[in-house]
Amino acid sequence: MLKTDMITVLERPYANTPEGALRFFISLVDAIRPSDPHSTEAATAVFTTLRDIAAGNEKHRTTLRCQVQQLFRGTQQVSLYTDAGILPNSGFFSELWRRAMGRILPPVPDAARLKDCFDAVFHDRDDHVWLAAGPLEDKLALWDAVFSMAADSEIDASNEERWQLHTEAQLLEAMQVLATRIGAMGLEPELTRVQPRIIEFESPFVHLNAEVLRFTEAWRAHHADPSTEHEDELHMMVLVDQCREVIARARRNAASEGTSLSLTYLLVRTEQCLQRLVQLTGVLCARFQPDMRRAMVDRWVRLTHDLVQGENRRHSVREPFSRLTGLLALRVTENSHRTGEHYITTTPAEYAAMWRSAAGGGFVVGFMALIKLLLGKFIFAPFVYVFMHSMNYSLGFVLMHILNFTLATKQPAMTAATIAKSIDQSEGKTRDLHRLADLVVAMMRSQFAAIAGNVAVTIPTAIAIAFVYHWIIGHPAMDLAKAQHTLHDLSPIASLAIPHAALTGILLFLAGLLSGFFDNKAAYDRIPERIAHLGWLRRLIGPQRADRFADYIGRNLGSLAGNFLLGIMLASLAPLGDFLGLPLDVRHVTLSSANFALALTSLNFHIDPFTLVETLAGIALVGFTNLSVSFALALWVALKARGADITASQGLIALLLERVRKEPARFFVPPPS
Repeated sequence: MLKTDMITVLERPYANTPEGALRFFISLVDAIRPSDPHSTEAATAVFTTLRDIAAGNEKHRTTLRCQVQQLFRGTQQVSLYTDAGILPNSGFFSELWRRAMGRILPPVPDAARLKDCFDAVFHDRDDHVWLAAGPLEDKLALWDAVFSMAADSEIDASNEERWQLHTEAQLLEAMQVLATRIGAMGLEPELTRVQPRIIEFESPFVHLNAEVLRFTEAWRAHHADPSTEHEDELHMMVLVDQCREVIARARRNAASEGTSLSLTYLLVRTEQCLQRLVQLTGVLCARFQPDMRRAMVDRWVRLTHDLVQGENRRHSVREPFSRLTGLLALRVTENSHRTGEHYITTTPAEYAAMWRSAAGGGFVVGFMALIKLLLGKFIFAPFVYVFMHSMNYSLGFVLMHILNFTLATKQPAMTAATIAKSIDQSEGKTRDLHRLADLVVAMMRSQFAAIAGNVAVTIPTAIAIAFVYHWIIGHPAMDLAKAQHTLHDLSPIASLAIPHAALTGILLFLAGLLSGFFDNKAAYDRIPERIAHLGWLRRLIGPQRADRFADYIGRNLGSLAGNFLLGIMLASLAPLGDFLGLPLDVRHVTLSSANFALALTSLNFHIDPFTLVETLAGIALVGFTNLSVSFALALWVALKARGADITASQGLIALLLERVRKEPARFFVPPPS
């Protein structure tokens, strides 16, 4: 069936024009496109069948050769090589808008531009998949069958040579366009901000532009006078490597000096242009390789795959968003990674300090729970109600951070980035996996200390506060109906406590991302330096205190902002659910423990054993859900941002299970030394 469809297309008459060639290739690709683009066997069958047809029938071979030549000779090729698969200079949001509008009103293709022809021919989004599949030998054989056999009488050698010279001229012009863009992007203020040396010294981007111009002029001179020597690409590739080193340093510096969407967009686009320049140079210089035929076909196949892939994704809204936000997330999670290292204890002294810090956090939460309960006794407008509860949570969390106390559930979103970095660096190596297992065990042990410290102090603190309140005011802080309702809300069976705990885990994850974002913003906008140079602040508190305050904000802006916004999110979710008519609410393990203690005091500790066990189980499950959801989301984002191979963690799981069997106590208490 496949062979019959191919022959039908090859025998159909087409006009000897670029439009006719375009219609031919649209029909041919529609006929040979595999139903399963991911099937290597189907892709191989396409190339072998087309090769057999071309090798066995002179007329069909001539048709294929003439249509290829007509399409390439009669169209403008430069835009295909310089734009397909490369981000435009319009910016991230402009490009998103263009792609979104292109999905609604697709642009009109121009048959005179090879880029539009590629888009029309390879219109299926998975065409690049089956084009890249199949062995290179089959594509070599197809190339030989179409171009290496003796030309038919109606196609003379001069026509063949003119086609090749035209394609080479288009490739040379595309190289100059790319080099000009690279030179301009290498001097963009966003890049020079994180890499100022490229202004102080000679920029490799500018030198690359000059070298490409010299290279292309030398090739054109050779075309005019074949007796002159061909220019090689070695010096150009050295400059390309230097440009890539600048980009790599810029990305490293952005982790400490702050990044932005525009910088990320610029670095991605520059790297894409450099890669395309290398590809075009490789196609031109394939004739200097020992096996010219194989090198030529291999490089054209790779280039064609990237061009088709770029056109397949030209209207995708998801692709640039995913790529750029992933790179931006890497920079943000780098800040979380540095913070997360402080939440992982490895020595008995650090472990004891974590207990003390968590105990302090539990003490503060006890008072926060009482304030929340008292605020509920007043009648406020909805906005004022949300504002008051938000300030209670936000200022309480900020106070914990200022006093160096720990809220257990803030840890996972921070430590996940540290684990992701270690997984990325281990690459499945046994020695690194053992170190990574030590890190995970230490992280889990730290989580246990934080939760246990929070809950162990929160419950007695809340009970003591409730007794004092009852003694001063004369009645319990929580009435009986509220106490019964609180116990019901903590039941993992009779209520939505676990789904609400999962929603809380999502908010905790978002708070971790926001912390990284504001840490990045502090570095990018140089907020500490700006604060230190505020004239009124220096006059008010003195230069030394102003410098210390600016340094504190620079080191803690992310944590302060993350804690503050976490409080707003926790207080706002339930009112938002009421507004939307959805069962939205939060269940936080430490806050739930404090509410349980207040309810228990209000009931004068008269609670049946089943309800007590059910409520304690609910609190434990809420804590587990808080931690697991926030950690899983943060780890997934951190791994995705790094492009790390998640399969590398399979050996880690086996090591952790082995340690659970041999040393389960190490997951709860540290080793003696």
